[in-house]
Amino acid sequence: MTPRLIRHGIAAAVFGGLLMASPAVATNNGNFSLEVLVDGRPLAEYAQQHALYIEAQPKAEYALRLSNRSPRRVAVALAVDGLNTIDARSTTAARARKWVLDPWQTVVIEGWQVSGSTARRFVFTTEASSYGAWLGRTENLGVIEAVVYPERRPLPRPRVLEQGKAAAGAPAAPGARDEASGRSEAEGYAATGIGDEVDHRVVQVRLNLEPTPSARVRLRYEYRPELVRLGVLPRCDDELTRRERAHGFTDTGFCPDPRRGK
Repeated sequence: MTPRLIRHGIAAAVFGGLLMASPAVATNNGNFSLEVLVDGRPLAEYAQQHALYIEAQPKAEYALRLSNRSPRRVAVALAVDGLNTIDARSTTAARARKWVLDPWQTVVIEGWQVSGSTARRFVFTTEASSYGAWLGRTENLGVIEAVVYPERRPLPRPRVLEQGKAAAGAPAAPGARDEASGRSEAEGYAATGIGDEVDHRVVQVRLNLEPTPSARVRLRYEYRPELVRLGVLPRCDDELTRRERAHGFTDTGFCPDPRRGK
């Protein structure tokens, strides 16, 4: 079963969440984990200077895998580039609309929820081509963050939850496009765009949440040159150093024929 969703106004307890846990330097934060998937495989993670980085893959579609490893139902505020993945709003985690995971449940969020039945895939792109630039909100590009709130007390599951593949309320329409929002001096920096449509049906539910989150996970993502500049990846991976490692002989045999296959 895929996750359900709640509006920030449904559970009054959500408004009380003023105390926030510190960002984790690990995607596996106790009873919760967040992974970035490309072609179904998690990207490698690099811890550096109290932050956790992943290497963005140019033009690659990606998904976010959320895992609840606790016996309690939880609601997860999930933002990409500072935008809620459900309605693209920028709010506090406490007031954000959230994905709902059952105990021990793992779900994959493939993109921005643009209606009650469809989403648009996450895709690595440049700042100028990002969804944030389209919305005119580029101050938080390059970050993925999840904040987890446990359910305060179990409630009976509504029947409608068994009918949908996923769950959510209908998101608000995105704002008008701001053609000047992309920063020309940072064309090569990584950001997230809005890609192809994918089926993702959602249902809105009610939850009574604890006022304080149990986990908070933050990921920074950049393309390889920026990760090298930040010292996250070694400089020996640059193109010139790769050429310096070149050699003439590696094994024996015959030349492969490209017309016959290797």
